[in-house]
Amino acid sequence: MKAVILAGGLGKRLRPLTQAIPKPLLPIGEKSIMEIQITNLVRQGVDEIYIATNYMADYVESFLGDGSRYGAKLIFSKEKEPLGTCGPLTLLRDKLTEPFVVMNGDILTSVDFHDLIRFAEKEETLLTVATKQIRTPFNFGSVEVKDNRVVSVEEKPDFLTEIIAGIYYFRPELLEQIPSNTFFGMDHLILRLIASHTPITRYLIEGFWLDIGRMDDYEHAQIAYSSHFKDDLV
Repeated sequence: MKAVILAGGLGKRLRPLTQAIPKPLLPIGEKSIMEIQITNLVRQGVDEIYIATNYMADYVESFLGDGSRYGAKLIFSKEKEPLGTCGPLTLLRDKLTEPFVVMNGDILTSVDFHDLIRFAEKEETLLTVATKQIRTPFNFGSVEVKDNRVVSVEEKPDFLTEIIAGIYYFRPELLEQIPSNTFFGMDHLILRLIASHTPITRYLIEGFWLDIGRMDDYEHAQIAYSSHFKDDLV
C-alpha cells in the first residue's frame, strides 16, 4: 500500500519554532510528528511513502533518509512553487497507479488505517474523505423564542461540528481531475466533484485526532503523546 504525506507547508502559526524546523519535524515526545505518522502507517501495512515537500525540503529529506530505519521506502518530491494541498499529487502521477492514502503532515491521530482502507474499498468511490466531529464550547446561554416569549434557555451549550480531518483515500483515476502546475487545494477538488455530481464517501474518525496548527495545539500534542502514542512507538 502507498501513502503520500503532505509536508510542504510554512507553519506560520507555529513561528518562531518553524523558522528553524519544518512543522512536520517538530518533536512530539521522543519523535517528530512525521516519524509518528510514518511508524503508524508502516505498522498498518503501508510500505511505500511519498513525502511532498516545499519549505525546507532538503532538511526534511536529510532528516528522514530513505526510510529503511522505519521499515518503509521513502520517496521525496519537491514543488518549485507552492501547489496547495492537492496540487503536489500531480508531481507523482506516474508513481500513484493504485489506490493510496493521503494525509497532511501536521496531524496526530490514532486512526485505524486498515479500517479506513477496507471501508473505502467497499464504497468504490474515487475519493473517501476522513472527517472528525469537533465539540466547541459556546460561552453564552442560548435562548429559544416563540412569539416574542422566551420558551427555553440552554446555558453555554457545545457546538458539534464535523470537519475534514486531512486524511483521504484516493483512486488514481482522480488525479486526472487535478490541474498540473497550479495551486489547487483539497477543497477545490471536493467542490469540483460535488459540482459534477461525483459521489464522495465520508469516513468518520472515532479515535484520537489533532491538527497541530497553533501553539496551543502543539502543547496539547505533547500531552497526548504520552497517553496515545508513547507505548505504541517504543
